[in-house]
Amino acid sequence: MKKYILALDQGTTSSRAILFDRGGNIVSSKSQEFTQIFPKPGLVEHNPNEIWLSQLSVAKLAMATASATAKDIVAIGITNQRETTIVWDKQTGIPIYNAIVWQDRRTADIVDDLKKRGLADKFKHKTGLVLDAYFSGTKLKWILDNVKGSRDLARANKLCFGTVDSWLIWNLTHQRDHVTDESNASRTLLFNIHTGMWDNELLEILDIPQQLLPKIVPSSGIIGEASSGLFGSRIPIAGVAGDQQAATFGNLCIKPGMVKNTYGTGCFLLMNTGNKALVSNNNLLTTIGWSINNTREYCLEGSVFIGGAVTQWVRDGLKLIKDSNEIETLATSVADNGGVCMVPAFAGLGAPHWDQYARGAIFGITRGTTNAHFARAALESIAFQVADLVHAMESDSKQHLTTLRVDGGACRNNFLMQFQADILNTVVERPKCLELTALGAAYLAGIAVGFWSSVEELEAVWQLERQFEPAISDNKRQELLSIWHEAVGRTKGWLK
Repeated sequence: MKKYILALDQGTTSSRAILFDRGGNIVSSKSQEFTQIFPKPGLVEHNPNEIWLSQLSVAKLAMATASATAKDIVAIGITNQRETTIVWDKQTGIPIYNAIVWQDRRTADIVDDLKKRGLADKFKHKTGLVLDAYFSGTKLKWILDNVKGSRDLARANKLCFGTVDSWLIWNLTHQRDHVTDESNASRTLLFNIHTGMWDNELLEILDIPQQLLPKIVPSSGIIGEASSGLFGSRIPIAGVAGDQQAATFGNLCIKPGMVKNTYGTGCFLLMNTGNKALVSNNNLLTTIGWSINNTREYCLEGSVFIGGAVTQWVRDGLKLIKDSNEIETLATSVADNGGVCMVPAFAGLGAPHWDQYARGAIFGITRGTTNAHFARAALESIAFQVADLVHAMESDSKQHLTTLRVDGGACRNNFLMQFQADILNTVVERPKCLELTALGAAYLAGIAVGFWSSVEELEAVWQLERQFEPAISDNKRQELLSIWHEAVGRTKGWLK
């Protein structure tokens, strides 16, 4: 009997592969970082071939570590950094430009022009998204506008566009399948989340030929096979979802009203809203969570651009620590933040502010300020940004959040999780398995091939590791939030 699901988790800074067994346990895990390319301030790129080769490499290493062959793998599930945009030649498979990463801000002027033309409401109504440089559509337009001859090639059906899931599947299937699922498609500014189809009007507005877009497939279902030339024999590809939707599914937020937050490079808060595409009045996104058995689930989402990445900046930019794990010890070496407040708007502010011209700042520095205060303020800034999202989501959904499920690397930080519970006045639940993004992809693939019989069966797999309960007074909470909001206000519109 086949034993494992292979989850490919292609993230912003690393590619990871994990083998899961029927109990949802990690049997083997391998990861590899890849190059971050910064051509100019505000621009972020990846080498698409490095993404693919690093992902293939860790998949083979994870299988080898578990002494698993392709015959032991029942299916592959894929999850990925979402809005990152790749265009490649359909005949050669060679990218015509670097991958433009979701953090990249080069299309801010295109976005401003669309807003001036009064198109923001049209895009929001059809896609559930706010107009921002964050999403794939304007990145694709930029490539077609700036890579010589690309628009003619696109019209001649000689190019493929895809988010990272499409790129991986194209290579896994030996260029047989050019597809994406609804969760990834819903992040492009090109997909109508109500009809489940690419939207001709939006494509016309952005001057994007429809023939270079991938086919839409379910999030759970056999959509192709990994080539036998890669793993020795073919393996079904049976699950695919954008990383945050996969993490929501992996955290089993499968009932309306359930909420999770992923603490990765950025932070991503999602609330399951069931079969209702809930419209936000607070600049949150309406997005497709997943599609299973012809049933589409929606989520409300808020995005923080710089979450765990602020810890990397404290390590690499400020050089206050040598290893990211050291930040908790440094932060807790002082009793409080010493009046220091950090707003890490390095790439602008995400939801609910959506200010692409904001930039980072640190306030409240005195002669008594130490590196420990900086470290503490950095961690607190992550929780403050998440709190802004939660309060906006509560307003939109008319529901008070009582429990927040968490995942992602930074949620291992006990100080951060306790401060998150304190500032939200909400219980925070941390599961035993923190690789919820990969687990969600595995769940989606496993259900499709009968590895697990139903979503309900999965609920026995999710296990709580630790619960954090709020432990500060209301007055202290309001004081901290007031300072934070004052600081955020001063960073807005900085470039203008």
